[in-house]
Amino acid sequence: MKHGKKYIESSKLVDSSKLYDANEALELCTKTASAKFDETVEVHVRLGVDSRHADQQVRGAIVLPNGTGKNVKVLVICKGENLKLAQDAGADFVGSEEMVQKIQNEGWMDFDVLITTPDMMGLVGRLGKVLGPRGLMPNPKAGTVTPDVAKAVTEAKAGKIEYRLDKTNIIHCPIGKASFGSQKLLQNFDALLGAIVKAKPAASKGQYIKSCVVATTMGPGVKINPNKVG
Repeated sequence: MKHGKKYIESSKLVDSSKLYDANEALELCTKTASAKFDETVEVHVRLGVDSRHADQQVRGAIVLPNGTGKNVKVLVICKGENLKLAQDAGADFVGSEEMVQKIQNEGWMDFDVLITTPDMMGLVGRLGKVLGPRGLMPNPKAGTVTPDVAKAVTEAKAGKIEYRLDKTNIIHCPIGKASFGSQKLLQNFDALLGAIVKAKPAASKGQYIKSCVVATTMGPGVKINPNKVG
């Protein structure tokens, strides 16, 4: 794989054989961000579990103390008085059956988070094939299927992120922007890792956090010592 000049220059700042402390790694991350836009900082955590087993799933959601730095577009599918509650809480799009049809028939996907109420899941469930692969399907564990739509909208806007295992037993999550600086990024990192450790399945044996890497959108990965996190 060929890398550009900026990536190669940034890579010189990072010792790829070293396991850094989280604060040092995030400090390095902010220094390797060389793109013209404000790069996102992502965490990649490999866990010592097997995602093929139902009792070893790791999934949940957390509101990052300093948000994600992203303007999150929220769609709420609900009915009755919840329509006004969602609107008042700051949802970008609010509707009922017509929103389901818009996604189904027009392929409309101009939102980052979809929140719905339990009574609407019969309708929203039809969108599984469209929303599932994009990670947009509402889920009670992530707090996106809830009777309290106002609270869910407020949290989504404040920087709530969902963490879940992929097929290779890795969790990928954004924890903010390079412009946040290392201290704010560290607070977000600690909150996320704390939640992942709390969510450790009882069936998990041996070392739980196998590896942890942080990287900016365009920068090199910086390895964090897995024994010193969580």
